[in-house]
This record gives sequence, structure tokens and C-alpha cells, in this order.
Amino acid sequence: MTEILVPTLGESVSTATVAKWMKKAGDAVAADEPLVELETDKVTVEVNAPAAGVLEAIAADEGAEVEPGALLGTIAAGSGAGAAKPAAAAPAAPAAPAAAPAPKVEAPRAATGPVSVPGGGHAPLPAAAKMMAENKVSAEQVGTGTAKDGRISKGDVQDFLARPASAAAAKPAAAKAPRALEGGEERVKMTRLRKVIATRLKEAQNTAAMLTTFNEVDMTAVMGLRSEYKDAFEKKLGAKLGFMSFFVKACVAALKEYPAVNAEIDGDDIVYKNFVHMGIAVGGPNGLVVPVLKNADQMGFAEIEKTIAGFGKKARDGQLKLEELSGGSFTITNGGIYGSLLSTPILNPPQSGILGMHSIKERAMVVNGKIEVRPMMYLALSYDHRIVDGKEAVSFLVRVKESLEDPRRLLLDL
Repeated sequence: MTEILVPTLGESVSTATVAKWMKKAGDAVAADEPLVELETDKVTVEVNAPAAGVLEAIAADEGAEVEPGALLGTIAAGSGAGAAKPAAAAPAAPAAPAAAPAPKVEAPRAATGPVSVPGGGHAPLPAAAKMMAENKVSAEQVGTGTAKDGRISKGDVQDFLARPASAAAAKPAAAKAPRALEGGEERVKMTRLRKVIATRLKEAQNTAAMLTTFNEVDMTAVMGLRSEYKDAFEKKLGAKLGFMSFFVKACVAALKEYPAVNAEIDGDDIVYKNFVHMGIAVGGPNGLVVPVLKNADQMGFAEIEKTIAGFGKKARDGQLKLEELSGGSFTITNGGIYGSLLSTPILNPPQSGILGMHSIKERAMVVNGKIEVRPMMYLALSYDHRIVDGKEAVSFLVRVKESLEDPRRLLLDL
């Protein structure tokens, strides 16, 4: 018998939800064949069969919340579909993973007191228990969970903490009671990714002292340089020359001068980074994701363009890996591709800065005392005022503007 276990889920990802089983108990499976999809806070992960044989039993049904190393199911030796009988024993299988985390839950409960089992007798999952202990929240306050057997998941705790104080103080049943639908309305359960996006955005507003500063950039020089060299660039380097590489380079130069924008707060400390891991916000089929250009400060224009193009394709195909979505130190988001003229982007915690790009529009500008039509773009920098002063934020954005209006500076490191 071979166990099918939840793989390591990546940095800061402690739980996943079983989204879909592609096989049922009794089905023959081949080695490395996709068996089950897990939906994490960031992406969907496929778990492949560790060996060939027959799917003997499923230990975690669709909708169950699981942790790394938890048992998903078992594979028995064989090649036929004659193992349907073990399927009858499948309902008993979840007892092993459900009982295993119990010792972990008891420790934080005894240490802090507030983590207790609600009236239904369903203990919180380990990750949920830890978050409840840290925030001094009781299981009675959270109420019945959405994980298997009514257990409280980490997402349930995040939802509870994201509620306004008045709603949080209300009875859980009243807070969770859905309103009656009117004619023409349809109720669809939020995906795990959408719930996490909602929670993290609200967390950013509640935690950071967020402020946005604006500027505008004349894109004449960048557009001219791109137009002149895009064909030769693609022919020699195998990548299309877009605007994003110029913005990445401009931000890297500015971050070197103003390192607080690339730093983060950790407790009572400020953590400064001697590298730039640049997050690039892209739209995927399930929502916005932010793959990361690791060590963007060491990349050339071609490598930046190729990597971003690869991220875009993976996002559309749902193939982004967890390691590609973690570790960012600063983010760029481009609302201009959707037609946005101006916006105030929300921070991506624990980062302290995010740059918003927007549509390029021709406007009448005064240049050397004369009115000229110029392609202009508004820039927006949202930053955490707890760590970044206003002067630093404005100077950072001016530095980005200067680099884009004279891109030769980027080539000469000026």
C-alpha cells in the first residue's frame, strides 16, 4: 500500500482545500498520473500518483481542509478496477488525519485559554487554532466551521477577524445567516482564492498606514526607444520589447536609492532587503495573482520581458507554481491594460510599496513654454506610512519618472 500525502505547499501556505478528485476509489492509476487538485491561498496544485496501482481509498473528500503531510488516500498494488470493495471502508479513513492534529490543538488551547471547542464538539484545525490563540478568539465566537465535519478552518478565522467590530460581537449564527435572494439574483460560493484575496486586501487596510502619492510621466522617450529597437530586440534576443521592462528597471533604480520602500515591518523591527524580488500583478482565470521576478535587480531587459511573458501564459493556463508567487518585496500593477486612467493600488502585505501604472493618453502639455501633445501616464505609489516617510515616497516616484522620461539613465545607472 502506498500513501498519497499532501505535498509541501510553499512559503506561508499552511493549509489547502481538496478541490477535486480526478479518480474514484477502485480506479486504476498510473505512476505520476494527476489524482487530486488542491486549492491553496494562491494557486491550484495537482497531486500526482506516487505509484501505479489501484486507488484503494480516499481519506480526504472534496471540500476538506488539509495540511502538508496529511493523508489524502491510499494506492494498492494492482492494475484493475476490481478494488471497488475497499471504497466501502472509505468513510472510516478520514478518522486518521482528523485525529492526528488533535495533540497540536491542545497545546495552544491550554496555554492561552480562549481556543475552546464549540457546542457541536468540532475542534479547530491546527492552523486555525494557532491563529485563534494569537488573536485571543474563542471557538464559540467563530461558530461552526466550514471544514469537514464542521471543524473551524483558518479561512473561517480570517473571515471572523475581517468583520467589523459590531458584526464580530454579534452572535455567529446571525453573522453567518444569508439574506433572502430577490428575483434575478444568484448565490455562488466564493472560491478559496477569492476569499483569501478579500481577506488579505482588508488586512492591508486594517494593518498598514496606507497612503498614495501621484505623479505623471511623459512616455515620449520610452515609446520612441521601443519603436526604434523593438524589431532588432526581438530578432536578436527572442523577446518582445514592452513597457514593463522599463518600469521594472526604473523601480529597481529607485528602490536602491530609497530602500525603505523595499523593506517590511516584522514586529518591532524593520527588515531591509539587499535584493529586489519584483511582484508583477497579472490577471488569471480565478482572480489576480502576483508572480515574482526573483532578483529583478540582476536581470536585463530581455530576461525581464521573457519571464513576465511566461508568467502571463502560466496565469492564463493556471500553471503558476507556488514558489513563483512568494517572496516579493515590491509590486507593480498595470491597470492601464484594462483602461484605467487613475487608481490607488492596495498594498500586498507585508510589502511596503506598490506602483500603479495606467493608460497612456495624449494630452496638451506645456514644454519649454509651448503647448505640445504628449503621451502621458499617471503613476500612483501606495506605501506604508509606518515605515516610508512622505518625502521618501515622493522622491521615489520622482526618481521613477526621471528614469522613464530619460531611459538612457537606466543604461548608465544614473
